[in-house]
Order: sequence, then C-alpha cells, then structure tokens
Amino acid sequence: MPLVDVADFPSAGPLLGLDPGTKTIGVASCDALRMIASPVETIPKGRKLPPVLERLFALYDERNAVGLVLGLPLNMDGSEGPRAQSVRALAWNILKYRNVPILLQDERLSTAEAEWAMLEADLSRKRRAERIDASAAAIILKSALERLERGA
Repeated sequence: MPLVDVADFPSAGPLLGLDPGTKTIGVASCDALRMIASPVETIPKGRKLPPVLERLFALYDERNAVGLVLGLPLNMDGSEGPRAQSVRALAWNILKYRNVPILLQDERLSTAEAEWAMLEADLSRKRRAERIDASAAAIILKSALERLERGA
C-alpha cells in the first residue's frame, strides 16, 4: 500500500507518528481508540537505514499498529523544499521495507509547539533535548488524528 489519502487510511487501530529529522526520528503512538497521542522514543539515524527500520517496525509490531503518520516539513507558504523531499524518500524506503499505510501530515511548527510545551513544564535543557523529537511526533500524530476524525 503506497502513500494514502485520509479516505484510504485505516479508520481504526493504533498508529505510529514519526517526526523525521536529519539525525533522529521521533516516534509517538496512539491507542486503538485514537484518543491519546504519546511520545515513545527517539531513534538515532545512523549511516545505514535498515537498523532504523528494524527498530521502527519493532515498535510498530509491539503496538499492533495499523499505519504510520509521517510529519511532512512544508515551508510556511505550503511549498515543499529539500526537507520535504527527504521525508518522501524516507516514506518510499519504508514502503520498500514493509508495505504499510503511510499518511503524510503537515508538521509546520510542531517542534516549536513541543518546545513551548516543555518550557511550560519547566523541563531542563538536557531533558528537552532528549524528548523534543518524540514530543514533536506526538503533536504531529495528534493533528493527524484530528484530520482523520474530520475526514479531511
């Protein structure tokens, strides 16, 4: 199953949300009822993709996930730049590894929102650095859940 639209994405079951960065991939998950999106972990990206995908799909299988939501870093004007192209390349590599439904979700300002929430929670700089990517993934997943609920 290739990249899918909202109408073709599984309507029930747990999902994983991803915040793909240049050095790490933040991972979040939601429950089967899709009520709560929570940070899970940050997967470091090495020189080779297979170990990253192995860890990603270990998390996917542990949670009985039915699909992936990937944050798509659009420019503020909605256009796609090199970072968005990199996420699309990651999506196709994921699909070559395992055929799962993937939904791309606009992630503009998700990292800033995660940073703000952690500052409000008075987390130390070190603690914020450890959790920022997984927290941003949870925000991306939450916005995708809202989009899926609206059917838009």
